[in-house]
Amino acid sequence: MEIKMPKLDVTMTEGTFMGWLVPDGTAVAEGEDLYTVGTDKVETDIPAPSAGVLRYGEVQSEETYPVGTTLGVLET
Repeated sequence: MEIKMPKLDVTMTEGTFMGWLVPDGTAVAEGEDLYTVGTDKVETDIPAPSAGVLRYGEVQSEETYPVGTTLGVLET
């Protein structure tokens, strides 16, 4: 399952990937916080949509990406 830059409100077109909260290759539970996204209004921790093993994508911390950009993958 791809982990994508979420759309946190109706006007959001991009967000800043602030960084991962768990190491690459870690088994995570559904609902466990995976990464933080920053907008001009707030920073939000984003939970895992399901259980799996997190694999980082080719994104850099504190860089801005369009909504829908693949940030990583959850292997189930």
